[in-house]
Order: sequence, then C-alpha cells, then structure tokens
Amino acid sequence: MPARRDDPLAEYRAKRDSARTAEPVPPAGQPLPVGDDDTFVVQEHHTPRGRTGERVHWDLRLERDGVLKSWAVPKGPPLEPGSNRLAVPTEDHPLEYASFAGTITAGEYGGGEVTIWDAGRYATEKWDDRHVIVTFDGRRLSGRYALFPLADGSWNIRKLDATPPPEPPPAPLPMLATAGELPSADEDARWGYEFKWDGVRAVATVRGGVLTLTSRKATDITVRYPEVARLPGALAGHDAVVDGEIVLMDAAGRPDFGALQNRMHRTGPEVPRMAAAAPVTYLVFDLLALDGADLRARPYAERRELLDELAPAGHRWVLTPWFRGGGAEVQAASEENGLEGVVAKRLESPYREGVRSPDWRKVKNFFTQAVVVGGWRPGQGRRSGTIGSLLVGVPDDEGRLVYVGHVGTGFSDADLRHLQRTLTPRSTAPFEGALPREVTRDAHWVEPDLVGEVAYAVWTADDRLRHPSWRGVREDLEPDDVVREP
Repeated sequence: MPARRDDPLAEYRAKRDSARTAEPVPPAGQPLPVGDDDTFVVQEHHTPRGRTGERVHWDLRLERDGVLKSWAVPKGPPLEPGSNRLAVPTEDHPLEYASFAGTITAGEYGGGEVTIWDAGRYATEKWDDRHVIVTFDGRRLSGRYALFPLADGSWNIRKLDATPPPEPPPAPLPMLATAGELPSADEDARWGYEFKWDGVRAVATVRGGVLTLTSRKATDITVRYPEVARLPGALAGHDAVVDGEIVLMDAAGRPDFGALQNRMHRTGPEVPRMAAAAPVTYLVFDLLALDGADLRARPYAERRELLDELAPAGHRWVLTPWFRGGGAEVQAASEENGLEGVVAKRLESPYREGVRSPDWRKVKNFFTQAVVVGGWRPGQGRRSGTIGSLLVGVPDDEGRLVYVGHVGTGFSDADLRHLQRTLTPRSTAPFEGALPREVTRDAHWVEPDLVGEVAYAVWTADDRLRHPSWRGVREDLEPDDVVREP
C-alpha cells in the first residue's frame, strides 16, 4: 500500500468531530500504540439511503504499525475461494477502533450503525505495495486471503484456499405450544400474542448466504420451497437461525392449508414451476441464533425485539407482528380476518427446543385435530373404486391407537389419488379394541404411519369426532406426535 503522511491518523481526524461522533478519536501528537500486528476486525456498516432505505458495506481492518489499515468491502469478504471482491482502501483508523460498535450521528462522516461482523487474529505472509497475503483465524474468516491493487487503483480481496468455516450445530427442533385458553386479564400483561398461521412449521438456518429449511422433525425440506431461498437484504452478511411457518396465501391474503398440500411432498423437477405459479411465503416469528450467538436462553420478549431490529423481510419472507398484552383484542382480530387463532407466549419464556411447553399456548378460533389414518372404506357413485372415507384414530397415553371416527368430506381428487398411492395395506385393524360392525364390514386396513388433520364440530360423549372434514396430510408430523386436543 502507498506510504502515508508522518501522522497516519491525520486524515481520520480531519473527517471527524470528536465532540459529535461516538467513534474513538485520539488527539494528535501522541505516540502510536505498539501492538503485535496480528489483530483484525470486520465491521458491518449500515448508512441511510434516501428516505426509507439504507446501504450496507463491510470494513476490513488489519493492525499494522500502530494503526488499523482499512479497506471498504461493499459485498463483504468472500467466504469461498475462486472469486474476487472489490476492496477500496480507506484512511487508517486508530487501534481503538477494533472494538468499536455503535451509532455514528447522522450528518457526521459515515453516519449510521456499526456492528462487529468478525474479529480475531491474523498472521502475515507477505505485505508490500503489490500484495498483502494473510491468514485469518476468526469465527467467520479463516484461511489464506490476498489483497492486491488493480490497474485502475482499486483493490480486490480474494480467498486463496478452501479452508471451511467451523461446522455449525444442527438446526434446533422447534418449540411447540399446548392447546389452551387465553391468559386471564390479571396475567395478560405478562404475555405476548401472535396470530396462529395455518401452514407448515420450518426452522431456517442461514449460513454464508445459503438457506437450509428443516421441519419440526429435523428433515431437510429446502428443496420443496426454492422461492424462499432468495434471502432478504437484512440477512446479507449475517448468519442466523429463525423459526417460522411456511404458508400459501389465498386470493384474500389468508393462509390456505389445503392449497399447500400440493407442495408439501414435492421434490421433483416440477417444483420450480409450481413455485413460480403459486409461491409460498415464509412467516418469521422467532430468532434463535445470530452471528454465532445462541439466543434460545434469552426471554421471548428479548428475542422478538432482536428479530424486529434485524427485520428479515423481503422477497418471500415476512416478519410477523406480535403484541404485548391485549390477548382478547388480538384473538378478535384473528377471528375477524379468518385466521386460525392466536398463540400466547409468556414474555419471560426461553426457547425450549423440541418441547411442548405451557409457556406457549395455542388458542384456536375453530377446532382441528391431528389424526392417524388406520384404514379406509370404499366410495360409491363418483368415488366408486377408490377411497370413500378414511378411518382415523388418536394415540392414547399408552401409545395405543384409539378409533375416533371416519372422515368422508374435504377431499379433492388429487388428495384421493395421493392417499391411494401412499397408504400401505395390512391384514388386521391397527386400532385398539373392538370396532362397530358398520365400520369393519367393508374396511381396508392400512399401516398407521400417515398423519392428517381434520376440522370438526365437537368431541362426542363416546369420544368420536362429530362432522370431521379432511384438511390434508401432515407430513411434518409422525404418529407419535399426535395428541388429543382439548
């Protein structure tokens, strides 16, 4: 890099008013500190752009001769070898800047928000006017990198080796809610409320700009929803784990669980066409990890505030609303808008991975029940030769499948074809105990490994579902996940 003036921080001080900026501004004339020339930091810098937008870039700083040699990297340092990224040399910064994060006052040079994207140690292999070659040992930057000038005076940064970043932990299993009532008026202020969305639960892990979606059973379902892979701009340069729901909206903007059925099990070449014709939306409602920090032990209210601050919305991602208190009003709004209900979440509750916890309560506007399919009866008339109704059950406390009724409405022709292909015949009934003759006389028994969901009017006195209607297959559930909803 070209030589600087006798005072390498003169340009830095000239651009800043120490009385107005939160940045460290050491006074002129004092000797530079002596370091080991082995500290680096990458800072993420958000600056306002226009009335409502913002611009983001990353600043790479390497300790050298008592200052931080600095480059602005508009697209962030590359994490994989093989590509060059623009790196614009900027003024030297004081060593104290290596720990700076905060707000630079609007109107000051570089006004905006600064956070530390990565920091650690580096070793120098070569440093001259034509090449800076270093090896990083950071949480996100690791391995050999080169910085080098181009003919037009700009610089590039390039990763030279294939040193992978540390392997992330597996995606957490989602926390589950128990069915219940709204908290009482006396408790209301200690709870937060969200709308209950009628879709498929999915945990999204974003690492190095790449998305992985996992189901509530830790199955990778990324290939099923390619439209979600285009990430919101707010996630640029961030690694994050968020919890949410994949939904397919109807013409009125309400989640349509039935329409989502045709996407839930698709993994073939037809998926991109279906995604273009009727794209899903990923509704985000919790933040579990951010840039390596595990947030699951923090209170729900704090996680939601951090999620709102990150604001991962755009493309097919939507940040869902939440409300402190006012549960009755939130439920009324959900009912007015034709939504499934609300989820009440205790403000102080941590995120309990894979646990069905009373700290989260789902309060439904209409009744639904997950059921296990144990058989079917043949149809008549238009359905002759195929399924007329499904025989369904719910496991009891000892895991025995108890018959709860037959479902003969709510099916599309595509549903029936899919069920006919999916169900595995068996010779005996999988249900516990004796069944009525009118059920068994023409029943076809199947292995109890397929879970569906029904809407119903009420549970009868003999523990049957009254007027159940098929809502669709629940490929995100296993039979042992099914419990009777109160």
